[in-house]
Amino acid sequence: MVDRIYAIDISCYSNKWEELLGWKAKSGSKIKQKVGVPVWIKENISYTKECLRGLFQTDGSIYLDRGYKMVNFTSADYTLIEDVKSILEKIGFQTKIRTSYNKTKNHTKYVIRISKNVEIFIKKINLWKS
Repeated sequence: MVDRIYAIDISCYSNKWEELLGWKAKSGSKIKQKVGVPVWIKENISYTKECLRGLFQTDGSIYLDRGYKMVNFTSADYTLIEDVKSILEKIGFQTKIRTSYNKTKNHTKYVIRISKNVEIFIKKINLWKS
């Protein structure tokens, strides 16, 4: 366990994770396995909102751009980015995928930015960042 001031480590053990999440722990990176959002999450709006909140809490940010609040989500996994984009559109938010190449990590980074109805989105999925 790492000593942190504002974070804690959480562990959860199950022999069903691979079945539930659709990927294999020992089969390589998320990118290689094209990890996405499982269908059972996409089909349930309650699960969808919780999933989005978790994704945005871990790999997203809330920031100001020229005085306007924005929210973005970043991943190197295009399959996950496509899933997040389709879920956001399904719940009524317009998105665009932007790409950039990370020379240090030698891979493409994908970013989804929400710039319209940001406060509604934040409230809808109960997003918070500190």
